[in-house]
Amino acid sequence: MKRLLTLFVLLSPVIVITAWSSWNDYDSLPPKPEDGFMFFNAADISELPSLGMLQTALAGYWLLTADQSIKRPEVITIIDYSLPSDKERLWVIDLINRKVLFRCLVSHGRNSGELEAESFSNIPGSNASSPGFYSTGETYLGKHGLSLVLDGLETGINDNARVRNIVIHGAEYVSSDFIRTHGRLGRSLGCPAVPVDLSKDIINTIKGGSCLFIYVPNPSYTSNSHIINKISAITKVSLSQPQVFGLKLPALYYLSGKHLFGTVSYPSRQSRL
Repeated sequence: MKRLLTLFVLLSPVIVITAWSSWNDYDSLPPKPEDGFMFFNAADISELPSLGMLQTALAGYWLLTADQSIKRPEVITIIDYSLPSDKERLWVIDLINRKVLFRCLVSHGRNSGELEAESFSNIPGSNASSPGFYSTGETYLGKHGLSLVLDGLETGINDNARVRNIVIHGAEYVSSDFIRTHGRLGRSLGCPAVPVDLSKDIINTIKGGSCLFIYVPNPSYTSNSHIINKISAITKVSLSQPQVFGLKLPALYYLSGKHLFGTVSYPSRQSRL
C-alpha cells in the first residue's frame, strides 16, 4: 500500500539525543537524508513501523552505509517479526521522497513458528528465518519466478543466507485468502516470501544493494548482534558526547503525542568507526 506523508520543515535546528530502544508507539517516517530539523505528521500512524524498530533500522542502515556495506542508501526495507503473519509486517520506505512505497504481508520460515515467528536459525537446512541486517543482491528466475538474493551482514546470525538460498520471492500462500482458510500465512523454507502480485515491483525497487532489516524481539539476537551492540555503544556515548568519533546517529528522535521530531545526519563515505 502506497502512503504519502505530510511533511513540515521547521527552520530552527534542534539536536535531540535519545536512546534507540524500546518504544512501541507508532509514528512517522525518516526525512530526506540530509542535515536538518524536521517535523512529521502521519495521517494514519497505524500504517507505519513502530518507532523503536524504525530507530534501530535507521541506525543500522546508517552504520552499514558508512562502511559501504549498503550501496543503495535511498531505500530501506523493514520486516517486523514481532507481529503475527496475518498482519502486514513488511515496509519498503523511500528515504529520499519520504514515503512508504509498499506495505504488505510477508512469510516466515516453517520451523520458526506457526502464526508467529518465535525460533530462528542460521544453519543450512533449518527451514527457519534469520533476523538482522541484510544487503539485497542480484535477481534470478527460479521456481517462484523473479527472486532476489539476500546477503546476511551479521556473522553467526544470518551470514549463511546466500548458502541457504534465502531469497525474496512471490508465493501464493502469502495472501489474505490463505489467512481466511488457515488462520495464518503459509510458511517458507526460511525465505521472506511476499504476495505474488507485488513481488516483481518490490524486488525491482529494492534489488542491487539496499538495506533490509528483519526485526525480532529476541534477546538471543539483540545481545549477539554486533550491529545492535554498536548502535547501543554509540548512543550511550552520544548522550554526553553528541559528536563521538565525529559521527552522529542518522535519526535521533523523540515522540510527542503523535508527532515525531529529530535530527538527521547523512553518512559521509569517508566516515569510519
